Amino acid sequence: MTEKDPKFVTAGNGPLLRDVMEMMSKAPAAAGRPGPSRIAGRVTAAATRTERWEHFRCRVGSFRDSYRVEPGLYAFGEPDEEADVLVSANYKLSFDTLRSGLGGHDFWILVLDTRGINVWCAAGKGTFGTRELVRRILETQLADVVKHRRLILPQLGAPGVNAREVRQRTGFKARFGPVRAADIPAYVKAGYRKTAAMSTVRFGIRDRLVLTPMELNPALKKYPWFAAAALLLFGLGRPGIIFADAWSGGFPFLLLGLVAVLAGAFLTPVLLPYIPGRSFAVKGWLAGLASMLAASFLPVVSVALGDRLLLAAAWLLFPALSSYLALQFTGSTTFTGMSGVKKELKFAVPLYIAALAASILLLIAFKLTGWGIL
Repeated sequence: MTEKDPKFVTAGNGPLLRDVMEMMSKAPAAAGRPGPSRIAGRVTAAATRTERWEHFRCRVGSFRDSYRVEPGLYAFGEPDEEADVLVSANYKLSFDTLRSGLGGHDFWILVLDTRGINVWCAAGKGTFGTRELVRRILETQLADVVKHRRLILPQLGAPGVNAREVRQRTGFKARFGPVRAADIPAYVKAGYRKTAAMSTVRFGIRDRLVLTPMELNPALKKYPWFAAAALLLFGLGRPGIIFADAWSGGFPFLLLGLVAVLAGAFLTPVLLPYIPGRSFAVKGWLAGLASMLAASFLPVVSVALGDRLLLAAAWLLFPALSSYLALQFTGSTTFTGMSGVKKELKFAVPLYIAALAASILLLIAFKLTGWGIL
């Protein structure tokens, strides 16, 4: 296939496989090959220019929320009835990552309906799970497509799948393959045996850096609301809104807010293994404290925080904001599981609410003091 050829069927994102499916529907099934009704599409390893641009959009924006491939059975290369069956999520970036590592080989790819969520998160939520896997095996009549009864699942999907139940209900044996898609051909060639390297989950600085836009972008989209609130608060006077006061008083808080966002959504993920503690909330809080301390040496900030009420409000609010943003990164990492996230939320959320409430009270007290009421 060339880059312009249709590759896959999607849910509203990309080219439909009209030409290929039409050709398949007119041609009788070859010996040892499944009929057209069982195949959702045929795919190759190479990504098109459009797909590469879509991958970039997934990394930096909310495009990923609707970036899906239709669930079903896909043919990679020219698989026959002896080709192995790989299982993937229908988040298209996960699907594309899988197919990009399989060049030069033939596989079947069984795509589950994970509601557009990646394997790791979907396994925790239960959408990459036993019930959905069994359903897709039966719906695609996989037992008629292949002679063997082998499934290769991603290792990160293990928390959601009961292999014994899958075998009891379908006859297929689920194996959990390597962490990285690029290791699958070597894993199959080695007789479905994984080396220690194949089983090791790496989450190095490059991996973390790639994911930071997914945390920064939502936070920066909400930043204008914080900026508007800060300018309104500092500009509010008895005669009305005083724009000079809004800027002179609000600018240091705007700067500190931006520093807090960068500390929680960028600095904490990048330096994750080096910041003390296991809790993401604590790591983010420490990064926020360090960032606040560094920012306090700026003249514009040190002068503005000369008032004790403002100083107390800033030290309560901004490290807590960094902590909150860092805690959101748990969904992008393999450092913790669902139980760990729930445990962190249980103790962190009340502290965030308390810090926000105390900061607001201190800022109100600051304004009332400036008006001579307190």
